[in-house]
Amino acid sequence: MRFLTLGMLLLLLPVAVAAQDRSVELRRGMVITSSIRVTPGVYQLAASPSMDSAVLVIRGNDITVDFAGATLQGTPLSAHPDQATGVAIRIDGGTNVHVINATVRGYKVGLIARGTRNLVLADNDFSHNWKARLFSLIEHESLVDWMSHHKNEQDEWLRFGAGIYLTDVRGGEIRGNRIVQGMEGLMMTRTDSVLIWNNTIEFNSGVGIGLYRSSYNRIMHNHASYNVRGYSHGFFRRGQDSADLLMYEQSSNNVVAFNSMTHGGDGLFLWAGQSTMDTGKGGSNDNLFYANDFSFAPTNAMEATFSRNRFIGNRAEGSDHGLWGGYSFDSEVAGNSFAGNRIGIAIEHGQNNRITGNHFFLDSTAIYLWANPIEPSEWAYPKTRDTRSRDYTVTDNAFLANRVALRIANTFGGQASGNQYIGVDSSYVVKDTSTIRLAQADTVRMSGLPGVRFSDTLETPPEYADTTGMPSPLAGGLALSADSLARMPRSAIIVDEWGPYDYRSPKLWPADSSRTNPLKLRVLGPAGSWTVVSKRGVASVSKERGVVNDTVVVTPANPRDWDITLEYRGGATESPRGEKRAAGVPYRFTYSVFEPVTTWNVAFHVYPDSADPRTQADRFAAVLRGTPVATQTVPRLDYMWYRPTIPNVPQAKFAAVATATVTLAAGDYTLRTISDDGVRVFVDGKMVIDDWKGHESALAYAPISAGRHEIRVEYYQIDGWTELRLDILRGRQDSAGSPGPH
Repeated sequence: MRFLTLGMLLLLLPVAVAAQDRSVELRRGMVITSSIRVTPGVYQLAASPSMDSAVLVIRGNDITVDFAGATLQGTPLSAHPDQATGVAIRIDGGTNVHVINATVRGYKVGLIARGTRNLVLADNDFSHNWKARLFSLIEHESLVDWMSHHKNEQDEWLRFGAGIYLTDVRGGEIRGNRIVQGMEGLMMTRTDSVLIWNNTIEFNSGVGIGLYRSSYNRIMHNHASYNVRGYSHGFFRRGQDSADLLMYEQSSNNVVAFNSMTHGGDGLFLWAGQSTMDTGKGGSNDNLFYANDFSFAPTNAMEATFSRNRFIGNRAEGSDHGLWGGYSFDSEVAGNSFAGNRIGIAIEHGQNNRITGNHFFLDSTAIYLWANPIEPSEWAYPKTRDTRSRDYTVTDNAFLANRVALRIANTFGGQASGNQYIGVDSSYVVKDTSTIRLAQADTVRMSGLPGVRFSDTLETPPEYADTTGMPSPLAGGLALSADSLARMPRSAIIVDEWGPYDYRSPKLWPADSSRTNPLKLRVLGPAGSWTVVSKRGVASVSKERGVVNDTVVVTPANPRDWDITLEYRGGATESPRGEKRAAGVPYRFTYSVFEPVTTWNVAFHVYPDSADPRTQADRFAAVLRGTPVATQTVPRLDYMWYRPTIPNVPQAKFAAVATATVTLAAGDYTLRTISDDGVRVFVDGKMVIDDWKGHESALAYAPISAGRHEIRVEYYQIDGWTELRLDILRGRQDSAGSPGPH
């Protein structure tokens, strides 16, 4: 038996630190009760998985903890990001608490503060903390990657992790912090009257800045771009509820100004909240969005719904919608620049909105206003409020090279006047609309409009914007133009299995589909040169050396199992895990393919209610023995659709049986399925995955050994989305993926 000494017991207990102006070495379980300066160094301090504990606790008033550049590290640099656990720093209440100059990495949450007054977090780095593995492919997304932020009354958002998480904080300043390459950046719940400025919160796979029941904050001069998932250029652009700025559930009276928030799933995603949907009352109201750049979002540059807000002098370019404002009321959209969007402004069921002095350039449809004849029956909102589309003011806007300037349907009241149309195919397309006054004397010209510059930067807002009462830039605030990748086209978004790529290190990525043979690979990254240093299973490469931005064509000798490694030399690099190399230090990067199954034989069956796979096992088995409605021989087991793509296969109540033979070389391997609704997998007649209970898209894993194996997959679909995929992976893997709806 081993006995613990008194000294050993003391090491296991929380250690209170009450030091003033002295250097202190950090220890796990330390409780800090007065100001200290941390002894510089790297502190490898693992955290308990519990969100109720922390490596360090700060408790008390008038405390400054200066980390002096010291690093708290929870997991090794080599660990996958989804292995991070626990909380690094917890601030329990207190007033005038300052945390400065810390580097915190490898935790589920970098810092959490609860109930603090006048909190200051300055010049810290909360990068490279927890994030989920993603499973969407280049060719199509996986529904398992979708998130939902709709509920957070009990801090449900903590399941997504965060660089910084604030609950019930009032007053203070979040300044000069860096949060990159995690999942969620700065998340705020019931947090009011905080100045959030000059932070860099980019390349996270979920949300950059998130607010829930948080009001009267000022969010200014932040670089919060490329917080995105659910995008593959040329294939899909759904965003999967990622956003640069998320404002949910009664977050009102906030000022959002001079921020670079580009290339997010949405640039801005504002929603009134479930309580508004259930009662028709309240909303995320009276927020001001001024002189921000929300461009190049896969979905909406700005989305703001069921609420009343002001959008003044912002830029929204290269997105699906510049502004989606469903059910917006009494809102002002003035002096903004919309360019190259599918639709500039789209508002369904809006009332009393003013759209004035905006520029629209090359948007397919500039403004679309309409109401649907049928609204969702489960919403209480339209049962308690007037949701007709009515009473718009559309004045003094400039339309240039739009296919349609104003598309209006089922909308009543208001006016459109004083607008200028230049090179527009159709000024108005109107349907089922009455009593809205459409001026016939608006200017229509085919040449340029003097004084209108559609490509201006937003260091100053467009000249049409009325800046009366608008906030002034803060002295020393980050400029929009200093966000170096913010003006790249939307195609610059690259999302791999760990989230958005940040161009700080070299990367090989397919120029189009990853399924082509030969395969074109782009060499991405900072300026420099590269050389091929190794290749396996490759018949030929188009070139052995070159420079970044080259395209390399690889012809595999074995299309199912190959890899190629390049070595980069050039500027300084920072890997996706945060490993930094000085300029000139070589950096190796690899692209690989491993798909050991060459052929799947798939049979599709339709089953009746009497053979429900969940309750009638024998009858369902008989269906699978019967004649299929369709068969396929395919190189990979990978189906995802809402509307079926195979003749004779219905959307609902069908099953599939897929069989294959695989031979695996010596080593460890893992079977992974993604399925919606039910799947089970048999290897050599033995069931190894049983995920048969109906579910939305979900993951399941099982080990598989080396050697020759017969694989049989049985799958059923009830209704809705179909997703069925099976992969064989090298090594032992069991990533849980993104937490779904709570």
